[in-house]
Amino acid sequence: MKALGTALLGRRARLRWVHLILGGALLMPYWLLGTLVVAPFVDGAGMFTASPVVQFGAYGVALPLAAVTALFPLARPMSVAAARTLCGVPAERFADGPARSRAARARTAGWFTLHVGLGGLLSGASLALPPFAVTVMVVPLSPALRESALAAFWSLDQRWLVYGGVPAGLAMLVALAAAAAGAGALLARQAPLLLGPTPADRLAAAERRAAELAVRNRLARELHDSVGHALSAVTLQAGAARTVLDSDPGFVREALAAIEETTRRTVGELDAVLGLLRQGEDDGELTGRPGLETLDALLAATGRHVSLTVEGGDVTGVPEPVSREAYRIVQEGLTNAARHAAGEPVSVTIVRYEDEVEITMENPLPTRPPVARPGGGLGLRGVGERARLLGGTAGARPVDGVWRLTARLPLGKADR
Repeated sequence: MKALGTALLGRRARLRWVHLILGGALLMPYWLLGTLVVAPFVDGAGMFTASPVVQFGAYGVALPLAAVTALFPLARPMSVAAARTLCGVPAERFADGPARSRAARARTAGWFTLHVGLGGLLSGASLALPPFAVTVMVVPLSPALRESALAAFWSLDQRWLVYGGVPAGLAMLVALAAAAAGAGALLARQAPLLLGPTPADRLAAAERRAAELAVRNRLARELHDSVGHALSAVTLQAGAARTVLDSDPGFVREALAAIEETTRRTVGELDAVLGLLRQGEDDGELTGRPGLETLDALLAATGRHVSLTVEGGDVTGVPEPVSREAYRIVQEGLTNAARHAAGEPVSVTIVRYEDEVEITMENPLPTRPPVARPGGGLGLRGVGERARLLGGTAGARPVDGVWRLTARLPLGKADR
């Protein structure tokens, strides 16, 4: 009995009943317009007549009108907001945003029509049936009421009221609650189908997630390359300075100056990346990112054992996206050399061809295999990702006793 009472009048049932009454309120303008259409065709009937023909005729006209207005894209978010609050359906089963596709608009129109259609019927019953049921229950208990105009207004048969009025009135109220609970449950079952995401919505959501993931990966590469290189360069310079602290003060001063310059530059790059993270968005460009024009400063801060060879013309005039990614590739190559072959000479060769830029970096292989770092190996993967973003290729492998990193970046696919 308790379960039945909860099903008919529990909190969820009451919220759904409110949702149905809201649907009845939304139907009212369409219904009034429907009466203007139907009333002239019924003899002697006016707009506010009690004629069932006019009432239900207006109802039949109102539903198609409601369906048409629900085809507008903004109808879905408004319907979702009400259903999410009142229907007791998990929020993640609803679609977000306006209905853009034809299928989404058709589903929204179906939902809105179902909502206002059931809501109109239940709202009318909720207004008319409780007073009638109370009258049926009270009239048998009061002879004065049985003789009053109230009983005559409801056209109540005095003979059966005396014995069956109270049960009949209670049955009417229970039937109303059951009808509201059933209609609310029907709406709750249909809500995910009609207001849930369509295949086009799922595809758009997947594309948004892919774009967000791409931005996150891009920012992760920026942090890895700039901060990782800075830490490796600072560690290398600090270690070298400690080794010759007493014997070569001039080198120590150079090392400290290189550490200062590296950390200052990296702090600026870090601020740019963290600024985007704080904003929660990416406008397509990371301002303040270095390019090939600042490559000399990068090599100077790395150490004495790095040589740069440029062939084929001035590489500072290449498109900006290629310049930025080439800088990061060289930076990552220097970071790997500092980690795995510290103190060994590194050669950097940049060749500008007519349609591409080729980067080659070589350093002797270490005498002992490098110690694997937890979470390591992301740098070379990032080099490959940067090259592929521009339509190029990149790879690294041992060749004739040296570690060689090669990247080819086409100039014709620089737009990103």
